[in-house]
Amino acid sequence: MARFGRMASRPAESPGVPVQCQGVVHIYRTVEGDDVVALSGVDLTIDQGERVALLGPSGSGKSTLLSLLGGVQRPSAGRVFIDHHDIARVSEPELARLRARRIGSLLQGAERNLLSYATTTQNLEFARRAVPSADRDNLVTGASLLELLGLQDLAHRRIADLSGGERQRVALASTLASNPGLLLADEPTSALGQHDRDAMVDLLERVGDQFGTTVVIVTHDPDIAARMQRSVTIRDGRVGSVGHLGEEYAVVAADGSLQLPQHIREDWPPGALIRFVEREGMVQMVRADVKPAEPDGGPP
Repeated sequence: MARFGRMASRPAESPGVPVQCQGVVHIYRTVEGDDVVALSGVDLTIDQGERVALLGPSGSGKSTLLSLLGGVQRPSAGRVFIDHHDIARVSEPELARLRARRIGSLLQGAERNLLSYATTTQNLEFARRAVPSADRDNLVTGASLLELLGLQDLAHRRIADLSGGERQRVALASTLASNPGLLLADEPTSALGQHDRDAMVDLLERVGDQFGTTVVIVTHDPDIAARMQRSVTIRDGRVGSVGHLGEEYAVVAADGSLQLPQHIREDWPPGALIRFVEREGMVQMVRADVKPAEPDGGPP
């Protein structure tokens, strides 16, 4: 478990970045030349300083959505607002500045985020180079950041000499070195044991509480998602359900469509007829065991 030391000086005030997706569609082309719809109308609002987990099976579109939130790709249709900037409409230089100053992306696999031959402190210094030199004086020092995260004992150790869990925590610290308002983390607990998973989630919670950073993670683990303030399940390229305070809620999309929870879909296959019944102020969905009408003349 990460050890949190005494309170160090906090980073310069950098409130979390709000995020909003409106009817987001994203289509990419395979090497064979086929068009694949990765996202097909995502509507999602993430409040400033909120911690959200994106859940869903492989191929559901959650990693594509994360790349759009990071400004790595632009949507094929719809609008994505990051800190009130529409990333589909800003210029490339403006998008580059937004990514450098306000967005921190933690890639899956610690080694992709770090220089293995360098020390922890050297990695943090290297990460700060993305910030314009005029703004670097406003950033918390590497030593203070490590102390805030309880990682000060790792300051002078080489990445190559750290355990897998330690590397992942240092990768998080490196991502925070530029003091981003939005932290995006792709599977931040993958390939970690239970002890290291807990330590990593503790740090993500601390980032939100201590820095006010908006945190969005992609995960396959419902237990990890449950420790975020909200979970959003992506299915078939759309928001399927939202988890909050231990309850799961289906979400009505802007076009009025509704994705059924997985356990309901297993019992109610495609083509099932559903009735909506209002009883005592509540609306219930009832499966109607009605056979479709046969065409005139009856069966052949």
